[in-house]
Order: sequence, then C-alpha cells, then structure tokens
Amino acid sequence: MSSNYKFRNQECLYFVTFTVVKWLDVFTRREYKDIVVDSLKHCIEHKGLELYAWVIMSNHVHLIIGTHDKPMQDILRDVKKHTSKKITQAIAENMQESRREWLLHFFEREGKSNPNNEHYQFWQQGNHPIELYTNKVLDQKLDYIHINPVTAGWVDEPEHYLYSSARDYAGGKGLIDIILV
Repeated sequence: MSSNYKFRNQECLYFVTFTVVKWLDVFTRREYKDIVVDSLKHCIEHKGLELYAWVIMSNHVHLIIGTHDKPMQDILRDVKKHTSKKITQAIAENMQESRREWLLHFFEREGKSNPNNEHYQFWQQGNHPIELYTNKVLDQKLDYIHINPVTAGWVDEPEHYLYSSARDYAGGKGLIDIILV
C-alpha cells in the first residue's frame, strides 16, 4: 500500500474500498455476500468497528468506518483474511457454482504470485483509505456508496438494494446495525 494511503488518524472516519483480485464478479451469489455481512457484524460486536455506511457490489466493497478499540488497519486486515478464507471455501464447496474451477484457478494463481498468502489470494492488496476530513467529503462518499447499485442498474432507488446501508439512511432497517452520520 502506498504511503499516501494509510490510516493516519484513528479518531477520523475513513472511506475504504477492497476489491476482489482481477475485479472478478464473485458477489453474484447471496451466500458470498452474507459472509462479508457476518464478518462486519462480528467486528462491530467484538473488535470495536464503527460502521457508518457500506455497500457490497459484484466485485468490491465500500465502507465508511471508524473505531473505538483496535486500529482500523488491523480490523480490516482481519475482515479481509477471514472473508477470503470463508468465501474461497464456500466457492470450493458450492456444487451449484458453475464458475468454481475458474474462480479458484484465478485465486490460486494470484496467491502464488504473492508471498504473503498461504494458498489463495481473494482480495487485492490494500484498502485505499481516504480520510473524511470535511462534511462535504463525507457526504460525497456517503452518496457515492449508496448510488452504486443504482448506477450498476440493479435497483431504481438506493434503499431497494439489500446489501447496503441505504435502507438505514432512508428510515428503514438494513442488514447491519450502523451508526448514522
């Protein structure tokens, strides 16, 4: 990760993105997205993650986060490590996954080219954290997160997409307990 992209101030909120290697569309199945949701819930309950906004797209995840316990980079490292193992395992065990061999081939190839991996590499390196230093930047990133599924053509309104915090911001109840900004 470039020195320009670090969590410099643990007191601030950050916009982060993590992306599947080669931008592979993995999150086309609900069970893979649910692994990410469960991991975020675990980190909220047990690691001090403060989640303000989120969306899971077909090949990447956007979050607005803070922390009151562990450093953000440690929490995200744990999320990525856990979800990487669980999702590749779920793909390997899913007999309905028509792309199983193809996906695992890519993850294995990427893993072999990175000495930090045991076997597979699911996520690209880094998180590209952006400090949300003004309300204008915060609002911009919040809107960006929630409009992503609309831009992708999946829904007409942001709050109609299940795997996003847009429901919470529209007055409904989403899948993850978040903190509204």
